[in-house]
Amino acid sequence: MSPVPLELVHQPDESRLTMAAFIQDVCARHGDRIALKFEGRELSYARLGREVARVARGLVGAGVVKGARVGVWMANRPEWVIATYAAARIGAVVVPVNTFATSGERDYILRHGDVSLLMMQPELEGKRDFVAELLGDHPGLRDGTPGRLRLPALPALRRVFSIGASARGAIEPWSALEALGDDVDEALVDALSDEVVPSDEGVLIYTSGTTSNPKGVLHYTRAVAIQGYRFGELMGIGPGDLTVTAQPLFWTAGMAHSLGSHLGTGATLVLQETFDPAAVLRAAAEERASMIIAWPHQEKTMAEHPLARELDLSSVKRLEFGSPLARVLGIEKDEWGIYASFGMSETFTLMSGYAWSATPEQRSTHGPPLPGMQLRIVDPHSGETLAPGERGEILVRGVTFMAGYYKLDPESYVDAGGWFHTQDGGYLTDNGELRWTGRLSGMIKTGGANVSPLEIEKALDGCPGVSVGFAVGVPHPSLGEIVVLAAVPHPDAPPDEDTVRAYLRERLAPYKVPRRVLAFQRSELAFTGTQKVQLEPLRAAVLARLAAEAAEIAGHVYAPR
Repeated sequence: MSPVPLELVHQPDESRLTMAAFIQDVCARHGDRIALKFEGRELSYARLGREVARVARGLVGAGVVKGARVGVWMANRPEWVIATYAAARIGAVVVPVNTFATSGERDYILRHGDVSLLMMQPELEGKRDFVAELLGDHPGLRDGTPGRLRLPALPALRRVFSIGASARGAIEPWSALEALGDDVDEALVDALSDEVVPSDEGVLIYTSGTTSNPKGVLHYTRAVAIQGYRFGELMGIGPGDLTVTAQPLFWTAGMAHSLGSHLGTGATLVLQETFDPAAVLRAAAEERASMIIAWPHQEKTMAEHPLARELDLSSVKRLEFGSPLARVLGIEKDEWGIYASFGMSETFTLMSGYAWSATPEQRSTHGPPLPGMQLRIVDPHSGETLAPGERGEILVRGVTFMAGYYKLDPESYVDAGGWFHTQDGGYLTDNGELRWTGRLSGMIKTGGANVSPLEIEKALDGCPGVSVGFAVGVPHPSLGEIVVLAAVPHPDAPPDEDTVRAYLRERLAPYKVPRRVLAFQRSELAFTGTQKVQLEPLRAAVLARLAAEAAEIAGHVYAPR
């Protein structure tokens, strides 16, 4: 699809719509402006560009070539940005590794993603020792030779580098990576960047799918550049803006909404390694932030924190009017917002929406398709296109649609016309605006993250007291949905809720652990003719149970309707 219709104020040449060109162009354009702040450190755009080039030379010295899969296992910190764009500068495919992931989830990403070189941080705020976890899980890495890894469990992995750490086993220090580039001329890095084209593969994001294992969503490098430029303009930010964010950079939302939007416009991003309401509020006050980027449930947590009323946060003007934090900060008019939008990992975030300046009436919809994107509403059974106002399944395709699910045949996820069936329901208005009505599948979206019910159900194997379990999502005002497990007990030993949740915490990332575990007899469940549990009756039964006990979950009380 060429040329790429962006309708941007700063319309780049189409050939520059790559991650390699994006980082070069924004660093050159914004020079001495501050790009990133983190724990007392400041990086100007010019310095960020130099650091990216330095690590890119090291990757060349380490033998990384165009198309190689390079893992980045870090939280929000400048090194994440440097490592990611250094790999992009030489045409490698970046594979971000979720810092919430369990050891098993981490290894699945590294193996399935064919990661040949991993850049990581040694630990996360004293809560997890990533180096110790990796060495403990892989004795061959603990006892191996740096640069000569031979691990059957991670067959593609050859080298691992950790920031700020001395050598441990075959894990090499960051200084060793930089030293590998001492004899690599920057002209070679520039030449490699020049060979990257928009249709090259650029980033491989792992997100929960409808199967038990996460899906690898492979994106063209153009998607990252397009959404970086696009998000900044949708949000109405510019070089004078400063934002505090703890939104994880290893997901598409963090890469586009937080990072890309600010790099593309020359704004300043204050990175928080993990979300802590007090730390975010203090940073916003101290830095005189114009915006805070957080998930709705995090905004609620901040709104309820005493510091929200004690600190001077008058500089924060860009918040959704419906946010509880906006009310605390005294925002009285609905004049800014970008939640009038629809997107997913497969479209590298937004594929429809209005800009920040749209009217409240316009922002009551999910907006029209963005330039270069297309959508249809079809009958999910017949596949026939539906007229405006008729509800059906949302189909999408366009310039930021993924290259594909890694290691899956295209015919398994797109139809003959190249349309992706989202399993989300909605309809179009007479003005061509999308209205999303809900999910047609069992996928659960909680706190901005996708959670696969099957992944939770598979992790239940061997759980004391549970014969079988079914995970469902139920509505929650700030989290979107919460995960609840309906557990069928063993006849002789009913499940204990705390025991089941503790069992799952050892096997799942924290955000996937059910908020509640409710016991159901098999006779209370409705099944299809093929003996699959019927989700809607189960969801209704779960809601009825929660309402009957007036359950309070994450600040919301479920009450009878």
